[in-house]
Amino acid sequence: MKLPIIKHLTSFIKENDEDFIVETIETLEALTEVPSLKDEELDVIGELISNMYGSIEVNKMIKDGVPRKEALNSFMQRVMGSIDS
Repeated sequence: MKLPIIKHLTSFIKENDEDFIVETIETLEALTEVPSLKDEELDVIGELISNMYGSIEVNKMIKDGVPRKEALNSFMQRVMGSIDS
């Protein structure tokens, strides 16, 4: 996951609607079922999906009253903690 991408997507959600991200995730998940995709292509799609799910999580924290910067940092700390475990 990349913080700058998640940050950008949370701005997109704020300006537009979370539904756009949800629908994009669904589209990308459907694409992963194409049998001719190479592993590298699947990795890129997976990374995009991960960042989009991350932006949704950060957006939920912001809706719950957590300041944007704190929500982003908290989320990334959780992600890094799960990687280290």
